[in-house]
Amino acid sequence: MLLLQFSTSHYCRKARLALGYKQINYKSENLTPGLHVLRVKPLTGLKTLPVLLPELEGQPQAIADSTQIFKYLESYQPEPSLFLPDYKQQTEAWMLEDWLDESIGTATRFVYYQFRAGEGKQIDSSLASQIIISVVRQQYGIDKASVELAASRLATGLEELSIRWQKSEYLVGNKLSVADIAAAALLSPLALIPQYRQGYPWLFQRIRQIHQQCSEPLPPGLSEK
Repeated sequence: MLLLQFSTSHYCRKARLALGYKQINYKSENLTPGLHVLRVKPLTGLKTLPVLLPELEGQPQAIADSTQIFKYLESYQPEPSLFLPDYKQQTEAWMLEDWLDESIGTATRFVYYQFRAGEGKQIDSSLASQIIISVVRQQYGIDKASVELAASRLATGLEELSIRWQKSEYLVGNKLSVADIAAAALLSPLALIPQYRQGYPWLFQRIRQIHQQCSEPLPPGLSEK
């Protein structure tokens, strides 16, 4: 299998965690933001990553979107399962996964790229990196006002996750689910931002544990420990 991705994308990290949890061998191909459209749109009709290419006889040519990749992997290799055996719990896990995708993952992107354009610029001040950051900020309309709204949304989201993760090892049920993987991936960029590392130690402990469980290298900001 081949995963088309942006190397720094937290949505692509989400797909990698699922592949790792399933213990599926795959290769990744890192694409350049902007130019990636030339590679992925003919395959999926969309402009977004990740895209999984099974490259196997009898399998789909391409699966776009991390949620659809979850569903494909579960049908391709049922064990170990990403889905919870209880229908109501799995429905709740999907609702959390969707909320994390559409709200929290987006808020993380805004806060992260604002940080990287300002006080976090020294993380990688190369011209190539700064061009990508500028392109992303322009593409998504990331500015002071939108970042303030995103930070407020993150604070609310982290309160909900704190209640769940500090009460139980898992967000839903008694095993790893699509909700845990989505949270661990989509919040991982915050590990580079000091105020989040200091304010939410329980979050990064859980992110670290899920990455280890999925045999995925730790995200930047956590890999030094």
